[in-house]
Amino acid sequence: MQKNPHPSKDHRLLFIIIFCAVSGAILNSSAAWAESTTCWQAENPSLQCLNKPPVISAIEGGMMGIMAGTGAALGAVWKRFF
Repeated sequence: MQKNPHPSKDHRLLFIIIFCAVSGAILNSSAAWAESTTCWQAENPSLQCLNKPPVISAIEGGMMGIMAGTGAALGAVWKRFF
């Protein structure tokens, strides 16, 4: 019995969703980290900047990136897979 050399639609969809979610998390968390670091280095940092450490900003940015990446993946493949 031979395996099918082509992945099923379910596997491709899962790969696209995971890839976009991870990419979104990486990009958004690094952007949030950079923004937070820039805010901390400002001459007059804002109160929001002082209340939230860069690590928390990066985690929140990563979570938003996961949601944005998943939404983008679903939006991109909606007609093809559903």
